[in-house]
Amino acid sequence: MGRWLKPDVYPLIGAMSLVTGMCVFQLTRNVFLNPDVRVSKSNRQSAVLENAEEGERYSQHAFRRFVSAHRPEVFPAINRFFSGFAGK
Repeated sequence: MGRWLKPDVYPLIGAMSLVTGMCVFQLTRNVFLNPDVRVSKSNRQSAVLENAEEGERYSQHAFRRFVSAHRPEVFPAINRFFSGFAGK
């Protein structure tokens, strides 16, 4: 693989590997944790599932709770410096 793979391609391979990993993670998460996906036969037999709590847990995961607790700023220290806002 030495002479067929040029070093210029390494960043592209890294980016594509990262994106592929993210897609595999999201698809796996949806198959195993999404309350709307019915893999087992007992869940497929019922037309409507009463699983509001499970849906709430799925949609409000830990990362979303973490992000929602913070202000959407890229550089908060610089924003506070230029706006003259001393507090948090």
